[in-house]
Formats: sequence, C-alpha cells, structure tokens
Amino acid sequence: MITRRNFLKRSAMAVAATSVLPSLLYSCDKNYPLGLQLYSLRETIGDDVAGTLSKVAKVGFKEVETYGYSIENQFWGVSANEFKNMLDRNGLNSPSGHYGLDPYLKQAGTRDDFAYTIEVAKKLGQEYVIIPHISESLRTSIDDYKRLAGKMNQAGEMCKNAGLKLAYHNHAFEFEDYNGQTGFDVFLKNTDKDLVYFEMDIYWVVRGGKDPVAMIQQHPGRFPLWHVKDMSKTNHELNTEIGNGTIDFEKIFEIAKEAGAKHFILEQENFEMDPYKSLAKSYNYIKEELLENI
Repeated sequence: MITRRNFLKRSAMAVAATSVLPSLLYSCDKNYPLGLQLYSLRETIGDDVAGTLSKVAKVGFKEVETYGYSIENQFWGVSANEFKNMLDRNGLNSPSGHYGLDPYLKQAGTRDDFAYTIEVAKKLGQEYVIIPHISESLRTSIDDYKRLAGKMNQAGEMCKNAGLKLAYHNHAFEFEDYNGQTGFDVFLKNTDKDLVYFEMDIYWVVRGGKDPVAMIQQHPGRFPLWHVKDMSKTNHELNTEIGNGTIDFEKIFEIAKEAGAKHFILEQENFEMDPYKSLAKSYNYIKEELLENI
C-alpha cells in the first residue's frame, strides 16, 4: 500500500527528476539488503536449519542475523563452518550475530569468556558481534551500568583488533529511571563511539517510552543496525507485520542517514499467520514504503 505521504513525495521527486535527467527517475530506488533476525523462526529452525535458510532466501532476504550459538551445540547442532556453507548456498550473508555474553560481563568475567565469539564471527564473515541482553542480576544500579560500559569498551577494543565491531542491542529495561538517569544513557555516555556501536530495536525503544527519532538526533551516527519490529495495535506486548502496527516507521526511516544506519533487520517474535507469509508482507512493505525515504 502506498501511503499519501509517499505518493506525494514520489510525485514531487518524479517531477524534479524529469527536469534534470530521465535517468534520475530511478535514483530514489534504494537497494539496501534487508536482513532477518533468525530468532523470528526460533520455533522451527532447530528442526531444519538448511530448509529454514532456503525459505528465508526465497522471501527475498539477503542477510540474516544469527542468535543462540553455544560452544556445545554451536548453531542448532551445525558447526560454524557448515552454517557458513549453508548461507553461501542460499546467497545469504550474515553481517551480525547475537552472542550471549553474561559470563564475560560478570565482574569476574575474563577476556577468554569473550574471545570465542570473535572466532565464530570471523568464520561467518560477520562484521558485528552483538550483545543481545544482560541478565537482571548484572544490572541493579547505575554503578552496574557504568561497570558494564567498561566491559563493553574492553570487548570493543578486542573486536577492533580482530577487524570486527561490537554493538549493543537494547530492550526496554535500559530505559528504567534511576534518579534521573537510565542505563542506556550511561552506555551512550561511557562507551567509546569508536569501539561500541548500537543496534536500535525500535519496538523496544517505543515500548520503553522513548522516541527513536529524538534518540537518533541526540546521538547521531551511533546506530548502524536497526531491528525493525512493529507493535500490535491491540496488545502492545505483541508484534505484528511492519506497517500494521502503531509505530510510525516512515518518520524514523527519514533520518536513517543521520543515525548512521547500514543494516535493517526485520524481527517478529510472534505471528498470527504463516510465519513466511507474515515475513513476506513486512519485507515488501519495508522495500516499497520505507527504504525509498532514505
């Protein structure tokens, strides 16, 4: 569906383009590769990893973001090298991965507790190692967040030395108020912008009571990765297809360059229809209605 805002914008751009060069009619066609966080398919991916990746590629995705790696089980029983071969066979790239890093983030955590993620990320050709979550016991005060920021700087330096980048993925708990401060404020202020990047989960920013546009404008260039996830109109604890929910993605995508956004990763944690049909609807909406705003 073409919104009124996009219709007017496209019409104005078309008129302007014809007055210069006909070829510019297509200059607004953005070919950003869309990614999928594989956690969206957590209910079934363990049963058929290869088949899942094949279906994801058929939707049109060119990138996937991994999750769930463990030293014991690796990727759902598949080694990193074998998983990379599956990606290659399906024309998929994995620029980023979520890695559970609580053992490293604990006060007693060592560099060795983090180093394995670098090895796995490099095998997959990933650019970003992402901290996806922090257990509640590790974040009980602002001082905890300050200590965690120091750990993130250290991990970011390890990543940089290995030719990688570290990023942090938010939920809503980072926006809890501690006498006028939030954990997310601490992370932004106490991490080195050249060592620690951020993956903005737009749904969780909104659910945490914050404005993604204002956050980007206050901290330009710090959000190279986005989780594009919509909020159900009937139950804000649930997701829905992009464009069917409450979040004004057009307004957010208009400042994607200001955010430093490079990777747009769809995630949906629950479905009311066949998951692949749902993902296809969101994929098409992002391609047709949002990327052209950048």
